[in-house]
Amino acid sequence: MTREPAPRAPLSRERVLRAAVALADATGIDALSMRRLAQELGVVPMALYKHVANKDELLDGMVDCVLGEIGPAVPGPDWRSAVRARILAARSALLGHPWASQVIQSRPAPTPALLGYTDSVIGLFRTGGFSVDLTHHAMHALGSRMLGFTQELFDVSPGASPADPAVLRAMAAHYPYVAELATAGAHDEKSVVGPGCDDQFEFEFALDLLLDGLEGLRQRGWSSAGQRLTPRG
Repeated sequence: MTREPAPRAPLSRERVLRAAVALADATGIDALSMRRLAQELGVVPMALYKHVANKDELLDGMVDCVLGEIGPAVPGPDWRSAVRARILAARSALLGHPWASQVIQSRPAPTPALLGYTDSVIGLFRTGGFSVDLTHHAMHALGSRMLGFTQELFDVSPGASPADPAVLRAMAAHYPYVAELATAGAHDEKSVVGPGCDDQFEFEFALDLLLDGLEGLRQRGWSSAGQRLTPRG
């Protein structure tokens, strides 16, 4: 007796988006296309357009899927611990999808999930005693770090590794302080900051510096009104 194949799950917007996220995780965002996604789902490409109008809407939905993994904000004993936990939760979600930061930065307008996440971080500052003015500058200072990623000065570039002794000797003759810094620190070959750096440690180190500095400004009742330089005539 021939067993009938199990019925295929009906196509839905959620199924399309989750399949697109999985495909981007497996092959990279550049390999993602509506045709490739349709093949993955076992449907004709036109079937996808009943659930996403175009590639841009697909990408927006994928961003919201990833940001949905962050979960709701969890109030902490103080604003600093709550904001820190929120940002590190975002970092954990985005690290699971290496393409996501690139796509988030490419979107012409924030998606609903991005707006919701941003609103939650702003809310933690405001309910933590920050003025609207200081919150505004805090969000500028955090920049993309609010979502758990940042572009660093020491980007990885093709060619010989900076840790190569011959490279370091040549570098030290002309750039002694760069060479000195290149030999210091913990090693993490998979770091997005660069070989020789512990990516997670460096991220948390910079985040803590910002949060500590913001707490000092909050305690002093800092306002940007008294900090602006008078334009020279």
